[in-house]
Amino acid sequence: MFDRYEAGEQAVLVHIDFPDDGSKEDLEELLMLASSAGVETLDVVTGSRSTPNPKYFVGSGKAEEIAQAVKHHGAKLVLFNHSLSPSQERNLEKLCQCRVLDRTGLILDIFAQRARTHEGKLQVELAQLRHISTRLVRGWTHLERQKGGIGLRGPGETQLETDRRLLRGRINNILKRLQKVQKQREQGRRARSRREIPTLSLVGYTNAGKSTLFNTMTESQVYAADQLFATLDPTLRKIQLQDVGPAILADTVGFIRHLPHDLVAAFKATLQETQEAELLLHVVDYSDEHFRDNIDSVNEVLEEIDAGEVPQLVVCNKIDRLEDTEPRIDRDEQGQPVRVWLSAQQNRGIDLLFEALTERLSKSMVEYRLRIPPSEGKLRSELLRMQCTSNENYDAEGNWLVNVRMPVSDWNQMTKRTDERLPSYVTQQS
Repeated sequence: MFDRYEAGEQAVLVHIDFPDDGSKEDLEELLMLASSAGVETLDVVTGSRSTPNPKYFVGSGKAEEIAQAVKHHGAKLVLFNHSLSPSQERNLEKLCQCRVLDRTGLILDIFAQRARTHEGKLQVELAQLRHISTRLVRGWTHLERQKGGIGLRGPGETQLETDRRLLRGRINNILKRLQKVQKQREQGRRARSRREIPTLSLVGYTNAGKSTLFNTMTESQVYAADQLFATLDPTLRKIQLQDVGPAILADTVGFIRHLPHDLVAAFKATLQETQEAELLLHVVDYSDEHFRDNIDSVNEVLEEIDAGEVPQLVVCNKIDRLEDTEPRIDRDEQGQPVRVWLSAQQNRGIDLLFEALTERLSKSMVEYRLRIPPSEGKLRSELLRMQCTSNENYDAEGNWLVNVRMPVSDWNQMTKRTDERLPSYVTQQS
């Protein structure tokens, strides 16, 4: 379908500085992206321009320099730290005689490598198809015109039109399958909503330590590595919070500046966990010198997916790389936690994070002294299962005397399940 040069694993990287802050990219980030994609960097070509060149993105002289570097090192790939138009990609490929990928294409390639679940693979394929739909070129020149068959008139459609039609069909097929996934997620969210279980969503710049923090908080074994986009498929786990009860913690894909719009659209079903969360845990690598820019980039993506209004608790991670920084909680003027300083890698400050979450999510609680008759064995079992009891003993008639402490919502639900019998067992209100 595509008349393009084959990509290799040895590449020349290109980074151009622009005076406009909106067009600036980070060279170190490009090197990390290339490494995460399994690409060996043979050379880095840098330069500066005021505006991109319409033909090559760079000037003709710089384009020749890139072509010479490719020839000198025998590279099979050129990676640009910027977004290229389809015509710029083709012009550069013709000049360099090798495959050219822009920043968006490189990120899509990493996502394709990382996808593990069926849903993740569908989302990545959708993003890739949308990206390459504008980059189709004519293949199989001997089939440029397909002749009409028996009973048909006209010369038929060009091969390029055939490719585009097949592409549209595949995109529509993937969208239908992703709609089913979205309905399943919505059913799960409705069930959690009926049980009044809050959802917490980990968000942050890629490689900020979200998965390491997720594993530490939930005692899970989610894949975590010191590389960009180590996590792609979302993971949900239940955690217990004092005075709150169970909560759902969601680990999500990391964000990056200038995140491709095709990716944001493709991962809409996944990112809905973020949109509908009660609280976002915004994980920030405070050892990164660009942490302020990273925070802005994450907030931009949150605005784009309509999650900008969801309350945030900032998690200042990797304090083990900072001097004279100890775990602590920063509070606002009302005394509400707004930042927690910790090290997920060294398991330092995790208790402070749970304390802050309890404060941010704690519901109004009830405390009662109950006298429960021996016939209510089922009710007794449920209270023990909820771990809300203390100071247990028995009176002379065999009644169970116990103190309970639970959220108001749980008390109301239990009252309904016992046909309003539960309040009659209250002997004292704390």
